[in-house]
Order: sequence, then structure tokens, then C-alpha cells
Amino acid sequence: MIQIGSVQIATNIFLAPLSGCSDLAFRLIARECGAKFCFFEMVDAHSLLRPHPKRFDILRSSEQDRPIAGQLVGEKPELIRDAAQILIEQVPIMFLDINSACPVKKVVKKGAGAALLQEPQKLVQILSLLASSLSIPITVKLRIGYYQVDMPALLDLVKSCEANGASAIFLHGRTRDQLYSGDVNYEAIRAVKAAVTIPVFGSGNILTPELAKQMFDLTGCDGILVARGAFGNPWISRDIAYYLEHGTLPPEISFEERKSVLKRHLAYLREFRMCSPAGKIGFMRKVTLWYLKGFPNASRQRGLINTIPDYETLIRFIDEHMPQ
Repeated sequence: MIQIGSVQIATNIFLAPLSGCSDLAFRLIARECGAKFCFFEMVDAHSLLRPHPKRFDILRSSEQDRPIAGQLVGEKPELIRDAAQILIEQVPIMFLDINSACPVKKVVKKGAGAALLQEPQKLVQILSLLASSLSIPITVKLRIGYYQVDMPALLDLVKSCEANGASAIFLHGRTRDQLYSGDVNYEAIRAVKAAVTIPVFGSGNILTPELAKQMFDLTGCDGILVARGAFGNPWISRDIAYYLEHGTLPPEISFEERKSVLKRHLAYLREFRMCSPAGKIGFMRKVTLWYLKGFPNASRQRGLINTIPDYETLIRFIDEHMPQ
């Protein structure tokens, strides 16, 4: 159980808002395999304010897709507030996160995501406006720095975030320049945890239950945010919880079960993913490659999978070429 503002959540293992990946199909499979809390994909605040017929596709959900939180990325306080009000009207999120961590060039160029690390006063202004305008808790996703780690500046920032309405901090233990490579700075996360009284979630390299425990042990964080570790491994949240409780890994997932879950994931994509036929099969191939890791002859199968033209052929390939 963890408290974020006025909201109590029954787990401290959250599935991250993975842009372009953690769609409804991804979340439903993760929940069926043990994930107890998920985010929508990161949503661009601009996209919710444009009168486009498909602007709410990214917020597609279902009764089984609960509990859930949202995350917005943007660069202007009023813009984010207006988008947040629309988002809250569309979906029953438990809290709203502001992304100040995305390192992608096209996001940073607009002054959003990790670019806000270089404009801390603007970030604090965003949090203050949202906390005073909205009826749900506001949280913030940060990195430990932009070019490098400046601990006094980082600690000043997180204290200001707390003072201006943030109910929790999600902290990726790398700088923006590191992107998703290099070592995670556990000491920086530990220092942030010691500097604030609100919950701090550690993020970065949570790829296995052992690495999840390492994040808890080395930082003292209150919770963790699982991201890339869930690609092709929707059981990871369940496995982390088991390892933290028992100190041993749960039984390994069989190839047969992996195949079964993969096919169910693809069926959800066929039903729920909103894009062109070419885009849909392309994404299905990508998801299949996630699950392929660990299968015999995986390297040989990758090239074949990338040539598959449609859903039916992909399912036949899985049945015929991925062993039980």
C-alpha cells in the first residue's frame, strides 16, 4: 500500500507510461500477468487541445484497465492545465504525472520533457498551477540532471516540487545526456528520497527482480517504475513482488505459456490498436520480437518475422516455428 496525495494504491510496483508501447493491449496483458497499477502512454498536451477526431485514441481503455494514472508532456503551464482538464473528463485517472524526464530530441526541442530540468522555475509553476486547479494528486517525473548531476540543484528542485504541490516524485537515475544507457546513479535517488517527505519512485534498469530489489536496497525508495523490463515479459511486476516477498525467483515461464500470452497480446492489438493496417502489422512484428528472446534459434527467426505480411500469417508462424 502506498499513499499519493489523497489516493491509496495497493502496490508500489508501477508500470511506466511508455510512449508508443504501453497501449491498451500492453496494459491488459500486463494486468492479466500480475501488474497491479499502470499508466496510460505519455500524452502530448498539444494533441488533446487540437480538434482532431482521433485525439483520444491514446486514451482508449476498459473496465479491466484499472487502476490507472495519466502522464502529460508539455512546455507551458496553462497549456498543460487545459489539457489536464480534458484528460480528466475523458478517463478516470487516480493521479496525473508531469513528464520532465523524456530525453527524446523532438520533445526536448519544444522545451518539454527533460528540457524543463533546465527551467526549474517553469516546472515549479506548472506543478503549482495544476495542484491548485485540479481535484486529483499531481506528481512529477524527473531525471537526475540534464548534462550532468548537480546534487545541490537537484535537491533544491525536488524540494520546490514538493513545496508547490507534487504528491510524489518518479526519478530516473540517469541524466538526459545518458538517454537509456550507462549506469544508474542510485546515490542520487537515495539523496532525493532523504530530501523530501513525499513518496519517491526509482526508475532505470529495472529489468529483472534482482535489479528491482537492488533499486530498493540502494536508494530506500518507496516504489519503483518498471519500463523496458516489461517488453516481452508482462510477468515482471508479479515476479518482482514474489522475489521481494520470498527472496527467491518464481518458477520460469514455459515456452508454451509465452506463446499463449504472445498470441493473446497480438489478438488485443488486432482489436484495440488504432492505426493503418501496415502500421498495425508492423507493430505486431515488433511485439513478437520482444517475446522471442530466449527461444531457440531466436536470431534466425527475427529475420523471418520481419517479412510477415499479416496477422493470420504471423499466428501461423508462431504456432509452427516457436517451440512448445
